[in-house]
Amino acid sequence: MSLKRGEAGMSINENTMEFDIQKNKDDLTRNILTQVNDSLKEKGYNPINQLVGYLISGDPTYITNYNGARALIRKLERDEILEEVLKAYLLIK
Repeated sequence: MSLKRGEAGMSINENTMEFDIQKNKDDLTRNILTQVNDSLKEKGYNPINQLVGYLISGDPTYITNYNGARALIRKLERDEILEEVLKAYLLIK
């Protein structure tokens, strides 16, 4: 049995969907940084200092294990994090 256009609640979207991998990557990076920032704050750390330490050294022990923050930050490459931070900074200026 084949469905024809509009049958059985099937909606046909005539527009072509676009998938923007860069936007999705940027969103993921931003979300992870936000979660890590929140976890560091909750544990009483200065998130900026801790993230700078991590970015410079690559040592994940600068990031707390609380709420899985260390595992989250390791999902990202450090250059991806720097790229996102620079984009945000330059948009502010």
